[in-house]
Amino acid sequence: MTNLFDIRRDFSLKTLDESDIVSDPIQMFEKWFGEAISAEVLEPNAMNLATATPDGRPSSRIVLLKQIKTEGFIFFTNYESYKAKQMSENKFCALNFAWHELERQVRVEGTVEKISEKDSDSYFEVRPAKSKLGAWASPQSQVIPNRAYLEKLMDEFEKRFAGEDIPRPANWGGYIVKPYLVEFWQGRKNRLHDRIQYTFENNEWKIERLAP
Repeated sequence: MTNLFDIRRDFSLKTLDESDIVSDPIQMFEKWFGEAISAEVLEPNAMNLATATPDGRPSSRIVLLKQIKTEGFIFFTNYESYKAKQMSENKFCALNFAWHELERQVRVEGTVEKISEKDSDSYFEVRPAKSKLGAWASPQSQVIPNRAYLEKLMDEFEKRFAGEDIPRPANWGGYIVKPYLVEFWQGRKNRLHDRIQYTFENNEWKIERLAP
């Protein structure tokens, strides 16, 4: 059996000083996100989305960030999925971005809500055709008998929309996570990591350093 106690790595690539930060966490995120792209981080927009039932039973999964706006972080999914059900019952959620190549992570806590149908349509229009068909074919989070069942649905929708523009299904669209807490974590030597936290209080962002 692998001895997990022996898996260790020290962090020394970068620092996170107060002089490096900006007053708004979304702008700070965009700065770090740009650096992640420049560093060719694998899937820089992959984020862990954690949701919970009304009584606090959590679940999480990786989804893709598709837009950054001044109000928050936007992703898209099936409105009938398990996570959508949880988000409809409990608006509080969390995001986590892990950029190992830069020894960084960003943690977000906030509330989630659907974006407008117009904005969902705008994004759906630029998706590849196969991805559009997949949104129609997948009864997301539901139990299906086998892979062939899914592929049969895909074939049926491909025939249905052959030679036509593929519209956005009514049960698919976007959500925005509006943060009230954003933490930027930079790995440092000897586990004395840098942690800068933004919290939204009294209509403004409060910035503090946290102990690692």
